[in-house]
Amino acid sequence: MVFRAPLNGFALVARMILSAAAFSGPALAQDSSREDVKAGQSALPGPSDDLLARLEGVYKDIHANPELSMQERRTAGIAARWLRDQGYAVTEGVGGTGVVGLLRNGEGPTVLLRADMDALPMKENTGLPYASTKKGTDPASGRETAIAHSCGHDLHVTWLMGATQVLAANKDKWRGTVLAVFQPGEEIGEGAKAMVDDGMVKRFPKPVVTLGQHVLPFPAGQVRLASGPVLSQSDSLKVTLYGRGGHGSGPESTIDPVVMAAATVMRLQTIVSREVSMSDSAVVSVGSMQAGSSANIIPDQAELQLNVRTYDDGVRDKVLSSIKRIVDGEASISGAPKPPLLTMLGRFPLTVNDADATAKVTEALKQRLGADRVQPAGNAAASEDFTVFARAWDVPSVFWFVGGTDPKRYAEAEKAGTLDALPSNHAPEFAPVLTPTLRTGVETMLAAAAPWLAPLASDAKAR
Repeated sequence: MVFRAPLNGFALVARMILSAAAFSGPALAQDSSREDVKAGQSALPGPSDDLLARLEGVYKDIHANPELSMQERRTAGIAARWLRDQGYAVTEGVGGTGVVGLLRNGEGPTVLLRADMDALPMKENTGLPYASTKKGTDPASGRETAIAHSCGHDLHVTWLMGATQVLAANKDKWRGTVLAVFQPGEEIGEGAKAMVDDGMVKRFPKPVVTLGQHVLPFPAGQVRLASGPVLSQSDSLKVTLYGRGGHGSGPESTIDPVVMAAATVMRLQTIVSREVSMSDSAVVSVGSMQAGSSANIIPDQAELQLNVRTYDDGVRDKVLSSIKRIVDGEASISGAPKPPLLTMLGRFPLTVNDADATAKVTEALKQRLGADRVQPAGNAAASEDFTVFARAWDVPSVFWFVGGTDPKRYAEAEKAGTLDALPSNHAPEFAPVLTPTLRTGVETMLAAAAPWLAPLASDAKAR
């Protein structure tokens, strides 16, 4: 998941997800659906202790060997071998490094279960014995970088592997088709689109629902979800500002792009504070500013990388238009020799949970975990490309969140008012606790799939 939020990188996002005081989503499923859900929960067992021990080993291995976006060959190989061992028909190389596992089990609906595989171009600082020391080439910058699973995708892969094993081992307890998708490139917003562009819609059966989940820094063992918008849409762009270079001792003979860039950054901050209504929501962040190579050389260009988050297309259009106006204006008043170049780097769609499907998943999770462990989620400024699959097939989707922070540590931080200091996604210290997070994520995926992958004892008329 891609995050661009203040308060220690992701703490604000977690706070927003936890902020809903009462569940304001749709009513729970009707009686027939509830009975189907209850039957499904009793039919599909949870992961055994032996399976969890195997999954822990897999998790630690993937964590120690992270791979950057669209380079997840080793991780994809692990997932593919696991699926084949469980009897799935496996297709590798979908959209580059994506893996799709298909398990047919009689007549019934097809359910897509998704996990993302990629890691981040950053250094890990968890102190774990299996911490990553890997390095690679960042495709965005072309520079060598440390690599770390600081967003939790290693856990997502392991969760889905666990769920696929339980489903394969208990084919007498459900019917239908499982479409297990191990997706590359989520962090750069390219993976899901690459798989769809590679003919995924034509090559595999159409699901009736797509399901996905993400680990976040709230108490382990708890789950958060809601219907409607839960994650923002995102646009990333690069701005190249042009000047006239020269010697640092003679700035009067130059057009300094560093000053131009600095003025642009400051002016961009006024978009949200002065141009977006208080009833709307937007984030404009400048995450990178690059210029020059030496203290005594004024460069001839500077680059900014920006990220925009919105929940409304009208607000998005207004913000992007304002960015272009400000960038062009600052270049003009600086006397730039030519207009700036704006390049779109990527876009993430709005993540919207379908109301009816979310009602089913919510009831299923409460039946499986207990109502006290399933709480409402507020929307957040993070972004995902998960819904690309649902949009391509025009089917509903549900995306929920699983806590990964030690409950005692979280409670102490909450009491002390220091929740913002807890390691969060994309922080070098982020490392979910494995107990009970590993078990919970397998359970939630199984629970969410159960309303559609009904047990044989549940007649089709229940749907």
